[in-house]
Amino acid sequence: MASQGKKLINDPNAVVTEFIEGLVETYPGLQYLDGFPEVKVVLRADYASAMLDKVAVISGGGSGHEPAHAGFVGEGMLSAAICGEVFTSPQVDAILSGIRAVTGPMGCLLIVTNYTGDRLNFGLAAEQAKSEGYKVETVIVGDDCALPPLRGIVGRRGLAGTILVNKIAGAAAATGLSLDEVAAEAKRASEMVGTMGVALSVCTLPGQVTSDRLGPGKMELGLGIHGEPGAAVADLQPVEVVVSHVLQQILSPDRNYVPITPGNRVVLLVNGLGATPAMELMIVAGKAVPQLQLEHGLAVDRVYTGSFMTSLDMAGFSISIMKADEAILQRLDASTKAPHWPVGVDGNRPPAKIPVPLPLSHSGKSDESLSRPQQLSEQGHLLEVAIEAAVNAIIDLRDNLNEWDGRVGDGDCGSTMYRGATAILEDMKKHYPLNDAAETVGEIGSSIRRENLDSNYSLESGAEALEASIAAVSKYGGASAGFRTLLDALIPASSVLQERLNAGDDPCIALILSSEAAVAGAESTRHMQAQAGRSAYISPDILATVPDPGAMAAASWYRAAALAIKNKYQVHE
Repeated sequence: MASQGKKLINDPNAVVTEFIEGLVETYPGLQYLDGFPEVKVVLRADYASAMLDKVAVISGGGSGHEPAHAGFVGEGMLSAAICGEVFTSPQVDAILSGIRAVTGPMGCLLIVTNYTGDRLNFGLAAEQAKSEGYKVETVIVGDDCALPPLRGIVGRRGLAGTILVNKIAGAAAATGLSLDEVAAEAKRASEMVGTMGVALSVCTLPGQVTSDRLGPGKMELGLGIHGEPGAAVADLQPVEVVVSHVLQQILSPDRNYVPITPGNRVVLLVNGLGATPAMELMIVAGKAVPQLQLEHGLAVDRVYTGSFMTSLDMAGFSISIMKADEAILQRLDASTKAPHWPVGVDGNRPPAKIPVPLPLSHSGKSDESLSRPQQLSEQGHLLEVAIEAAVNAIIDLRDNLNEWDGRVGDGDCGSTMYRGATAILEDMKKHYPLNDAAETVGEIGSSIRRENLDSNYSLESGAEALEASIAAVSKYGGASAGFRTLLDALIPASSVLQERLNAGDDPCIALILSSEAAVAGAESTRHMQAQAGRSAYISPDILATVPDPGAMAAASWYRAAALAIKNKYQVHE
């Protein structure tokens, strides 16, 4: 069912002009022509000096694809961007105004995406400008690889590959090349790039309802950047599978969209369509690079990941692949002041990963001393059952912890604890030096400081370590008793344990009593007002309905470990 889209706007009819105003306020290197609402042109603030001895490079089209194209205006890229209304080609007079504003004796190059309205209006403006004495050349970009070759004169749509063409042309113009030379480089670049997009949702136009054309669990392959239907609707798949399909489509030798063959060097551009988180875009990039290398035999020289040419609030991504050589890489690496061109991606690519450095304490120890012993000592058996009982208690408590945390935090306490617990169980089978308590505690990453334990572990030294770990948590986290944190379970447990051991109680009994104090302390958090963590932002009425999840998790593993140790001792007796 369609619904009204939520937008942070004022008047739906003024979104483009207000966008331009905000853009120019943000970036002092940009200005706009004072011709609103008919003329919406963003240009370099230094256009007067730049136009004297450089070719002007102009692009543009309908708005709604930000940062394209206005965000790519700047030295080393576009001289001006002509903005139409949302998904509407700019008017001829606006384009002509842009040409007049930034074009000097060297002339200007118009880079136009292959849509009928853009071709027509930019073409008419170019002809008018020529009649006024301006030197104008035009390059049409049609990099869409989603659809089979169309009949008639329509051709392939212009997509995010246009951004790479803009950069190459802008860098060429910045070197002082002639109009014909800049146009030739732009045309060559346009013939080397292919793009395909995948959408998880359609976009919502300002003031319009949100379409429900794509149902739950569906994705659209080859969806256009104006929301027009793509090649096919399919069930949502893992992103690795989706990326594989997109790359195969772009690089298909049968359709011959781009002249790329195994052994070539390429540039990869992963483009968000407006509502895709950076995390997901990076996952796409991380899967695309090895597939290009291993499955297609290509050398990936540059990777650009981000939102370059969007479709308002559409969820999804597009991938652009451009055949590269030293000349193209030089243009892409050239400096630019365009605010939305990515930084930090130029230069050769070093290995993606390097080894994790080991702690200094490991440097003098053999691999054997830091792995599971062939035979466990009595202490090793005791430590194993305690760890196993503690982590199983956390695993069993996952849903409850998530439920409690969902009321007072972000709802992931149980899942976070579960991941840690299962990792400990798995690693304990292979890696933990269980006969050495200090090293084992260090390996499971607990908050107990290693210097408070030695290899001859006893419950007395464990009590000292617990006390030290509480002090460390309090020091670095800022919490203390009564703050509604895991310390409200551990502090009473530590106090009771020290008290009973000092009184000469049997260590096993002391441990059980201290675990009961931990559980009681965790339950008491229901009546506390949070003063640390995300719960501090929650109202007392909601907090009173559940205990603190962190305190309950700490109490649960502590209690489980204590009972396991008690049972182990009873078996030996």
